[in-house]
Amino acid sequence: MLHENDTIDEVKKEVLYHVAKAAFEGNLDQIEATLPYEILPGSKPKFRCCVYKEREIVRERIMLAKNINPATGEPCQNTVKIIPAACENCPITRFTVTDNCQKCMSKKCMQACRFGAISMTRDKAYIDPDKCKECGQCYDSCPYHAIVDIMRPCRRACPVDAIQVGEDGRVRIDDEKCIRCGSCISKCPFGAISDSSRILEVIDHLKGDRPVYALVAPAAEGQFGVDITMGSIRNAVKKLGFQDMVDVAIGADFVSDSEAKEWAEAYQEGKKMTTSCCPAFVHLIRRHFPELAHHISTTVSPMAATARLVKAMVPDAVCIFIGPCIAKKSEAGQDQDHPGDNAELVLTFEEFEAMLRAKGIRLEPCALEEEQNGSIHAKGFSNSGGVTKAVKQALMEQGVHTGVNVRQCNGAAECRKALMLLKAGKLPEDFIEGMSCEGGCVAGPGNILEERAFKRERDKQLKKADDRLITDTVAAYREFDFSMHRSV
Repeated sequence: MLHENDTIDEVKKEVLYHVAKAAFEGNLDQIEATLPYEILPGSKPKFRCCVYKEREIVRERIMLAKNINPATGEPCQNTVKIIPAACENCPITRFTVTDNCQKCMSKKCMQACRFGAISMTRDKAYIDPDKCKECGQCYDSCPYHAIVDIMRPCRRACPVDAIQVGEDGRVRIDDEKCIRCGSCISKCPFGAISDSSRILEVIDHLKGDRPVYALVAPAAEGQFGVDITMGSIRNAVKKLGFQDMVDVAIGADFVSDSEAKEWAEAYQEGKKMTTSCCPAFVHLIRRHFPELAHHISTTVSPMAATARLVKAMVPDAVCIFIGPCIAKKSEAGQDQDHPGDNAELVLTFEEFEAMLRAKGIRLEPCALEEEQNGSIHAKGFSNSGGVTKAVKQALMEQGVHTGVNVRQCNGAAECRKALMLLKAGKLPEDFIEGMSCEGGCVAGPGNILEERAFKRERDKQLKKADDRLITDTVAAYREFDFSMHRSV
């Protein structure tokens, strides 16, 4: 049941919890129609104009939790989707003249406008919304900064201009442009954009006969509290029905080792490269800079590396990645030629928490140290700059001493700038580390807590990590044969 003070995140969590609970009990089809009434009982609205609109929003969120596009009723192709009933059309004029306007004689705003949209009234300048093309020249030219730019939050958040506005005022997502970063999801104040879920398929796998393994991202450390370690999560996933859990930091160590060799070779050849760990960054290159695709490292992501390791050990295993990234959902199983070379499905921390709650499982401090672990360098993969540090550590362990210079891009905007320089042949650095989320994976849109809220706890946990070498991890699993490279 929802309450008036609940936020968008709490609405989403409540829907995911009810869907997961019904799926575990096997009665979702029977109660799906009544769930909106169970979640929002009574006749008094709590968030919107009326309870009927609120229930429609909940109904459409239930559809997304089933991986169904609310707008079409078809299975979701893109991970990021609009919730039509939740979009408020945002009926705002982007550029508006404020009372700071001095009605100055220079009339720089009028001179800057090429469309005749600005005129002078008795008190101040006026922008005609019917003539305005939203070019922003008036905004840049006003000496008093009296013109404000009120772009829709979702459009402002999108780094690739994938969000467009239809004639009805509602937004739509251009799937060909979208890089699945999820930035728009966290920025929309109405919760009108969300990620589709494969939580039902995960639960079906848990009920099936094949062994299911949870691959947990390093960003999990600190996300659930300072006392909740990877061992705590491992105990919880086993109670959920998973065969076992594997720390993706192990896969990150393999990636560091492989990418170090690739970087060293590229450096000797004078070839510039980009990292391949962040799927949104890879989407950015392939969709908006396709001519640079050959610069992407052929080393797979830590998720894929861990999945390949698990399947080398247990050939019929089903691998479910658990982390903060929404773009990972589009990476899982995306290789049509070799679909078994990656995790089958992805859960965000929000979805994982909903499943735990649905089964009444609590994450509790673990008295024993977990048996498996990656290096502290691999655990830093989830921080901006962490991949660079880990690869340089691997180079040092391999006895390779080069003067590689890396451009660490923190956020999609910095990634775009670096790629534009690379495209123009003016990138001074040798390699690009691309992270779509500012701060790295620890700031991903699928987190339960904001980075600031758990960073201190995470730092405390990382201090407890041992001084294990990257090569120690690789050596520990040397007997298992699997490729660390994607098909080109």
